[in-house]
Amino acid sequence: MEAAGLEWLLGPMRQLASWGAAAAMVFGGVVPYVPQYRDIRRTQNAEGFSTYVCLVLLVANILRILFWFGRRFESPLLWQSIIMIITMLLMLKLCTEVRVSNDLNIKRRSFSDFDLNYFWHWSKFTDYVQCVLTFTGVTGYITYLWLDSSLFVETLGFLAVFTEAMLGVPQLYRNHQNRSTEGMSVKMVLMWTSGDTFKTVYFILNQAPLQFSICGLLQVFVDMAILLQVYLYSSYPQKPTSHTTHPASTKAL
Repeated sequence: MEAAGLEWLLGPMRQLASWGAAAAMVFGGVVPYVPQYRDIRRTQNAEGFSTYVCLVLLVANILRILFWFGRRFESPLLWQSIIMIITMLLMLKLCTEVRVSNDLNIKRRSFSDFDLNYFWHWSKFTDYVQCVLTFTGVTGYITYLWLDSSLFVETLGFLAVFTEAMLGVPQLYRNHQNRSTEGMSVKMVLMWTSGDTFKTVYFILNQAPLQFSICGLLQVFVDMAILLQVYLYSSYPQKPTSHTTHPASTKAL
């Protein structure tokens, strides 16, 4: 009788824990960008944040959604990708508006110029949207044609999680280039680390595709490398590279 009563109590608790973990997976990924978004709005300066982070996450999550059509995985991971795409578009919109308002004399560039020298350094948010829609259309069409190939589907899944695992690399390189982490939200990176650790454990416990677990561990290592930069550049400060007097400042984004 006591065992039955205990099971009656533990059942709802397990369900609540499952719902909590799912909610953390869906919304936890966007939380790290809240302090960075607020910092950029407050300072009206996006120099310390690499918008290539947005590019990496947009590509990774679009590929992950396409992977879902070939191999269905947990719904929270699918919704996480949708929420993340919306978040990255909002980050891009803010960064573009701030950069253009600070660099009024720079020649306007657009996606339709098809100039690789200025890829992802355009002057309007709509250009980024056009690029994302073009990428989605092309990859979606290719996926539709090859959806019956298990090799293609597994490769697509690996590319999705491997691209996401490279999330911190643009910021890592950006910090190395500046010899500084000024302008980068340390809170964002700490949340990256805790979120990626939780996500990797979630992958392992829920027996997600092997690609997810391997690339999750890689992502945690990159996060730790960025935190090491924070320590090194604060302990042995070096003069940041100036981006204010050269037209190439647009490339910092």
